[in-house]
Amino acid sequence: MRIATWNVNGLRARLEFVRVWLETRNPDVVGLQELKLTEDQFPFDAFSELGYHVVCHGQKGWNGVAILSRLPLEQDQLGLPGQDDFGSRLVSARIGDIKFTTVYCPNGKNLTDPDFPRKLTWFDDLVSFWSESQSSGELAVLCGDLNIVPSAIDSCHGAKADGLIFHTTEERSRFESLLELGLIDLFRAKNPDSQSFSWWDYRGGAFHRGQGLRIDIVLGTENVMKRVREVKIDREFRKKQGGLTASDHAPVIVDLD
Repeated sequence: MRIATWNVNGLRARLEFVRVWLETRNPDVVGLQELKLTEDQFPFDAFSELGYHVVCHGQKGWNGVAILSRLPLEQDQLGLPGQDDFGSRLVSARIGDIKFTTVYCPNGKNLTDPDFPRKLTWFDDLVSFWSESQSSGELAVLCGDLNIVPSAIDSCHGAKADGLIFHTTEERSRFESLLELGLIDLFRAKNPDSQSFSWWDYRGGAFHRGQGLRIDIVLGTENVMKRVREVKIDREFRKKQGGLTASDHAPVIVDLD
């Protein structure tokens, strides 16, 4: 089984690019973020043609998340309870024996912006939601654009960036709170020494200069981790494909037994 997460940075602008990726990589389940469209605008037929069922939690012009699945899926949760004002940022579904949740976490903008403390509160609510909704022994995946750099190795700036947005102790403590609930960072567990990134700014040739961050994360419960064969960041699809422009994020792919 192949699962993945991807911030597509606008699905209308990236639809054909996403279709090429789906046909090339053949994932079974995908969490998409930053759709920037409503459910009414979502191209359900385009994914149905490729064999995917969809649940979508959209928003006009901003945010928006969806799950694509080749297996039948049952919608479980739309939106993070108590955080409707921060937009459409969470969707969860039951797919076979797996609870699959994808999130587009708030950016926070900068440390002096009012959105930064709101970001921390959003994560506190995510931790509470996960703690209250997760059943013991359940196979579960929580993936998406977390907008947090978990540790120095996950930033092109290393420890020099500690204290900057995405790299603060406050943000990282929220990430650690998710791990304390029994979730495992699957990429880091399988690639303990790899400095690899999932996001690169469009400006300044950041991708080609290797100036990125790892902020797109797939977390799984221990019983998911036991099934993991490989976790990789799909850098090839951060590049243009046949003239189609990529997102500024690369997909993260997890292959499970």
